[in-house]
Amino acid sequence: MTRPLVGVLALQGDVREHLAALNDSGADAIGIRRPEELEKVDGIVLPGGESTTMSKLLEIFELLDPLRDRLADGLPAYGSCAGMILLASEVLDTRPDAKHLNAIDMTVRRNAFGRQVDSFESDLDFAGIDGDPVRAVFIRAPWVERVGDDVEVLARVPHSAGAAADRIVAVRQGSVVATSFHPEVTGDRRVHELFVDMVHERS
Repeated sequence: MTRPLVGVLALQGDVREHLAALNDSGADAIGIRRPEELEKVDGIVLPGGESTTMSKLLEIFELLDPLRDRLADGLPAYGSCAGMILLASEVLDTRPDAKHLNAIDMTVRRNAFGRQVDSFESDLDFAGIDGDPVRAVFIRAPWVERVGDDVEVLARVPHSAGAAADRIVAVRQGSVVATSFHPEVTGDRRVHELFVDMVHERS
């Protein structure tokens, strides 16, 4: 099977970890900083980082509109943490000048789990991934407060997680998937493998 070319938005955030995870998962991965690089890829990953900074950099690097256009044309995308926020159609608790990409019909609350000191890990049942639960690392993470009719919920926080119990933390709409957490830091490649399979399906 031909290895697809998957880009990682390389303006800010944990780019290197996603590049490594994609290469381990059957894709050739490159950093994306310019519109002409975006034109070449079969899929794109929007990494964790600081979502308002990333949205501003998308404008500065003239990537915002080209990325919106490619997503509207069906480009497969995966967003983790800040990437989930960027992919949303509505974002709560963000700056009024922050931009988002409207790629998933969902309402996301930024920094919903609290500050950096409130970061935590949890094991999640993840629809479409067999075997052991997925170990999820949440770092100043968002959660999803509303999903549209065409959005599939892939994972929720376990019932035992206190105030955050049952919050939606992974979703998929068509060829776009997003997680609140950071699978790229755990060594478990199954979320990236799922995304690479989605890229193959689309191509």
